[in-house]
Amino acid sequence: MDSEKRTALARDALAGYAHGPLAPMIARSRALEDLAESRAVVLVEGISDQIALETIAARHGRALDTDGVTVLPAGGAHEIVKLSIELGPNVPIGGLCDAAEEPLIKKGLADSGRGESGSSEELETLGFFVCRRDLEDELIRAAGIENALAVLESQGDLRSFQRLQLQPAWRERPVSAQLRRFLGSGARRKLRYARLLAGSIDLDRSPRPIEALLDYV
Repeated sequence: MDSEKRTALARDALAGYAHGPLAPMIARSRALEDLAESRAVVLVEGISDQIALETIAARHGRALDTDGVTVLPAGGAHEIVKLSIELGPNVPIGGLCDAAEEPLIKKGLADSGRGESGSSEELETLGFFVCRRDLEDELIRAAGIENALAVLESQGDLRSFQRLQLQPAWRERPVSAQLRRFLGSGARRKLRYARLLAGSIDLDRSPRPIEALLDYV
């Protein structure tokens, strides 16, 4: 695939979302502008989480913005905690977090007056759902290796991925780990494949944290 075609595909995958060096600031600013008219706020760590969530919601026939739900990419777990405190206990919130950040989110929700949660199940009653490892891990597992590789090939990225597989540090690693490394190795790539993988999976295999959060809000 020539570079012009690959560039066009990348542009299409990112349509409607902020990207580039100022993307986190722009995405957060857009979401904050919508808070006044929202019935609920979903706090996620980054734009890739927002993209995956909104893509899967759309596949279920839901437009979260018109449904009164603002998805706010906070810019990391610590920012989720700050925002949960700033918004106060009377603003309905939900969210996603990576497994490594679960203790921080639990403490933040307790400090913001939203309730104590000693387990992941209790955390879910407060509206927060934990990705087993992280978003990329959830999407790769839901898509399946064969389908994920087909998506890479459709974007002209399979050869680049195969080069990563040949690197000494990654040669003996599972394909799922190689894919996770590849998808997370560039900001634009991470955003693009959040949309592409979320758009390719069988909804019966959709990541549980995303489905549970959509049910919650």
